[in-house]
Order: sequence, then structure tokens, then C-alpha cells
Amino acid sequence: MSNETEKKAYKGKSITVTFEARRCLHAAECVHGLPEVFAPGERPWIRPDGAEAERLAEVVRRCPSGALQYELVD
Repeated sequence: MSNETEKKAYKGKSITVTFEARRCLHAAECVHGLPEVFAPGERPWIRPDGAEAERLAEVVRRCPSGALQYELVD
């Protein structure tokens, strides 16, 4: 499976964010919404512990393509 088709998971203490590159429309809702979590120039580019889980979930829900998803950790 190539990098473009797989869903990559970024695990935080209370939330896991997944990203599917091939679905991304580069609307940058994530980057503008939480630049402290989403930093495209860095690796890893998603740092889930950079913000409160509820706030991060709110920004992920704004993703127009559905490339970003999240799951709250119990």
C-alpha cells in the first residue's frame, strides 16, 4: 500500500486523529483552526496533545473532505 492511500493515526493522550492524504483538499481548515496541533512543515505534522481534545475534535469536524477523523480515547 502506498503512502497516499493509507490512513495514518496520530495518537494523543485523550484523542487519536487519523489522516488520509488522498482525500485531503488542502482547504487548511485544520492549520488555520489549530496551528499548534497542525504544522505541515514538521514531522509529525499532527500533534494531538497540542490542544484540548474537545477543541481538536471541533476543528477536525470542519475538515471539508473528511481526510481528518478523530476518536476520543476512553
